[in-house]
Amino acid sequence: MRPSSNIWTGKANRYDRARPTPPPALLDLLTQLIATPQPALVVDLGSGTGLSSAVWADRAQRVIGIEPNADMRKVAMHKLKLHNIPATAHIEYREGVAHQTGLPDACADIVTAAQAFHWMEPTSTLAEVARILRPGGLFAVYDYDWPPLIHWELDRLGQEMSEHMVKLVQQRGLVQNLSIWPKTKHLDNMRECGHFRFTRETWLHHTEQGDATRFLEMMQTSAFSGLSNFSEQEIGIDRLRQAAQQYIGPEPIPWYMSYHVLLAVK
Repeated sequence: MRPSSNIWTGKANRYDRARPTPPPALLDLLTQLIATPQPALVVDLGSGTGLSSAVWADRAQRVIGIEPNADMRKVAMHKLKLHNIPATAHIEYREGVAHQTGLPDACADIVTAAQAFHWMEPTSTLAEVARILRPGGLFAVYDYDWPPLIHWELDRLGQEMSEHMVKLVQQRGLVQNLSIWPKTKHLDNMRECGHFRFTRETWLHHTEQGDATRFLEMMQTSAFSGLSNFSEQEIGIDRLRQAAQQYIGPEPIPWYMSYHVLLAVK
């Protein structure tokens, strides 16, 4: 991952409160595909605050999260103590980057990248993933759609805000600092790199609960809003806040999440 991970410094707690947890069906799918009900090692690249790592506590013998941002790792490690994750789960978080994990060859049954692969340089990262995966091991890249489906007006405003932020970033010449690889090319890169014998994509769906405050925090933890000191009026958060209070309110209601999952078997 690139130094752009520094955009999360000072924002880790908000990130952890707002972002969704991977659906249980994802773990069922990944373990079934490689006929490994209890993986010996799952490696989570760009593990952030541990949302995509700790879910493996009862499913894997060992879990290693690789995360370059110190604040994110601190929150992840604090949560292990707070939630009394059993020592037998063997979850640990290490400082590192996706293309240089420091892990041994062929050590992992499953490698994941949750809402993070677009920050990673694909050629070197895919080579590293192939190196640490055992033969027959699985690499899974997954991202959820922004925003979650809650109300059509929120969806419209959320999409407008994201598109507007892209334009603002481009106008201020910040695109080179983002260096985000287009998500549409992820599967092509996985297919063409020559490291995997099988690739495909699929979709999963999940329901979470959230109130207006969480919805706004989720939208504000987008990569673009973390990079610059744009005003709420420039971003469009003021309009989104009004709509969230109107259509969600202070009590949690269902959020319908769609996950785009890319799979590659070594």
